This record gives sequence, structure tokens and C-alpha cells, in this order.
Amino acid sequence: MTAAVATGREDAVTDTPRRAFVEQVMGMPVSVHLRGDVDSQAADAAVAQVFAHLRKVDEVFSTWRDDSELSRMLRGGLDPRVAHPWLAEVRELCTVAELRTGGLFSAHTADGGYDPTGLVKGWAVEGAAAHLAHVPGISFCLNAGGDLVAGTGYGAAPTSWRVGIEDPRDRSRVAATVDLTRGGLATSGTAARGAHILDPRSGAAVERSGSATVWGPTLLWADVWATALFVDPVAGVEALELAEPAYRHLVL
Repeated sequence: MTAAVATGREDAVTDTPRRAFVEQVMGMPVSVHLRGDVDSQAADAAVAQVFAHLRKVDEVFSTWRDDSELSRMLRGGLDPRVAHPWLAEVRELCTVAELRTGGLFSAHTADGGYDPTGLVKGWAVEGAAAHLAHVPGISFCLNAGGDLVAGTGYGAAPTSWRVGIEDPRDRSRVAATVDLTRGGLATSGTAARGAHILDPRSGAAVERSGSATVWGPTLLWADVWATALFVDPVAGVEALELAEPAYRHLVL
């Protein structure tokens, strides 16, 4: 995943109050950036709920923890009928994602197993950001390892966040910028984690350099489509433009 960094483009001019919060959750740095009425009890409570939401997702879905519900279910040690309902929700979303992308995204592994983690991150971060949308008078940007959700709280005027997209071949350089007011942005590539993305059609890792960034109404689907476009930029762009015209993309 090639990281994207959000900055408040208007703060220097308007002196809009701003706060940032950072925690290590789900094995990555997660930051919450607020502008507006940032010192309210409602803002503090919502930020705490964001991190609590992500910690709960980790308890349910982590593939690194033997005690996660996903790990226990895959081992046969947890009856799906009594498992957290998130597991069934994500499985259904993975099925829909595979259909929408024409098989360029899949939770099925080459050995016949099941790994939903390619969808879980965007789904989880979007769910966590919903806690911020109830806070009066703020705009927010939630950045989880380079995947972002931007939005506004109750009654707040929309404000724009400028997002820098790293050059995957020179990570000291910003290749492009995107202004994000509401919605999600995700980037998929090999610059940060190496060849960890599999082509579902062959089961082989995608080893080329480069990245694919997608942004639009939701982070969940931006994340899914970023993976699909990195797996196959030509087929992925065609499928995206046909199925999801509200989303935009940048393939580097």
C-alpha cells in the first residue's frame, strides 16, 4: 500500500482550530485529523470510539492473532452461527466485490482458503469514521496506513483536505494531489509491502512496480477497486468505469 497523507489546506489562511490523534491499531498507524469545534467532549468521545471500533475489528478479523474470531473459525474452532455478525457481513461483501470487479478482487485464496483482509481494512475504517459524522461542527479526515475517509460532522460546512499520493517508484516524491471533501481514497501497490497482492485469476503475486489509487463516495469500494486496478490496470479501469462511474482513479 502506497501511503497518502492528508493536510488541511485552508488552516494557515483561516486559522481554523485543528487537532490530531494517532494510535497504532490493526498493525498500522491510524490518525484522526479534526478541524472546527475540535475541543468538545463530543469530539473526544467520538475519537475514542474510532479507535475502539478498530480494536474490535482487530479482535474479530486479525489473521496474525490466534485468538481472533476469524482465525478460530478458519481452524474450525468457532461455529459461524455464534460468531460476530461482522464475519457474515464481510463474507457477503467479498462475494459482491468479486462479482463487481469481474474477479479482479477475491477473498478466495489459491489453495481454496478464505482471506477477507483485502476488504476488511477499508470496511473497518469507513465504519470507524461513522462515529465522527455525529459530532457537531467538525470536519474530519481519518487516515489508516494511507487509506482515508473524509467528511463532516452534524451541521458543519464541507471543507476540503488535500491528499498527496506518493510516487511508488520514488517515495520521497508526491506524484499527484487530490482534494477530498467527503468520501474515501485508497491506494494499492507494492512499494511499501512488496509483492503481497495476488492476482485471483492465477493465484500468483503481482510483482511489478507502480500503484493504483481510487477515490469516491466510500472507502470500502475505493479500496476494493484500487486492488482490482493494480491487479490488472486495463481490465480494472474498464470494469470500474462501467460499474462505478462516481469513482475516479490514478494508475502510476
